[in-house]
Amino acid sequence: MNQKLKFSSNSKSPFLSTVRKRVDSYFKENKISRNGNSAMWFKTFVFLTGYITLYLLIILNIFSPLVMLLLCVLLGVCCAFVGFNICHDAIHGSFSGNKTVNKVFSFMFNFVGANPYVWSITHNIVHHTYTNIPGHDEDIEVAPGLIRISEEEEVNSIQRFQHYYALPLYSLASISWVFRKDYKKFFQGKIGEHVMTHPKIEYFNLFFYKAAYYFMFIILPLIVLDVTWWQFVIGFLALHLAEGLTMGLVFQLAHVVEGTLFPVPDASGNMEEAWAEHQMRTTANFATNSKVAAFFLGGLNRQIEHHLFPKVCHIHYGPISAIVKQTAKEFNLPYIESKTFISALRSHLFMLKKFGKQAVA
Repeated sequence: MNQKLKFSSNSKSPFLSTVRKRVDSYFKENKISRNGNSAMWFKTFVFLTGYITLYLLIILNIFSPLVMLLLCVLLGVCCAFVGFNICHDAIHGSFSGNKTVNKVFSFMFNFVGANPYVWSITHNIVHHTYTNIPGHDEDIEVAPGLIRISEEEEVNSIQRFQHYYALPLYSLASISWVFRKDYKKFFQGKIGEHVMTHPKIEYFNLFFYKAAYYFMFIILPLIVLDVTWWQFVIGFLALHLAEGLTMGLVFQLAHVVEGTLFPVPDASGNMEEAWAEHQMRTTANFATNSKVAAFFLGGLNRQIEHHLFPKVCHIHYGPISAIVKQTAKEFNLPYIESKTFISALRSHLFMLKKFGKQAVA
């Protein structure tokens, strides 16, 4: 973690310069913005309406406990979709060309349980720069000691079962975000190569919006709902387990499947390839022909395009994917993709089993 990493200069990456030129030409020739369009605004309306409606249906206390439990699960999944489709683009600055619009929708992240400022560091800066590099990309550090997804990680005997217990662990991601992860990351000295120094307003934002979330999802429900404390706990857990599993699966299938690599630097901290080539070897797509996946996953099933063009709204990933795929072929670079969600999940579980067996080999 203390080693300074260096990629080969992007100026020495003909692949990156070529694919950027071609994607730029696509937007210019079609006279369209890189930011969101009417389809993006429609998705925003759908998911925000779903979020608000499900929350109100629960808080109005008009249904039986069983129906309320189902609504909690649906709200958890909807929270993940709000994060995928709205907040993710807004925090990257790709939702709109207007910074105020991006900031407004970024703050919505607080109300699905996560801090947008911390995410902008851990994801936008660190993960997008040091993708899949053990010890530097903290996005791939899932339950250290329990989940092993690279040969560089320490081993223990329980990991031989990780392909069985990984999915339940992924389900805890949202609860961790709400009560632990954001605080831990905020007060770390460094995340990857990024030294953590925060504007004073971010201290206020962290605690104020966490308090607002706790009020909305813990205090207010306990006050107004006609349920016992243990029924509330079941509902709260159901919401977050559903949200956590949805998030965990989507993010893991983008970087931990067959074909993706976990490169390490040499003794001097130099990476073998330029940044763009590194992204092509560490990132994967799945279910790219599925209109359902395209609508619900906010382009995160086209992670290759997202990593190369994080400032492009995900609504455009479909058209530019053909450009990226063709260019990768011309430069003899991998374009890793699984045809379906199920095939990507199988591939991910295979990788978990592989690294688990290595732990006891």
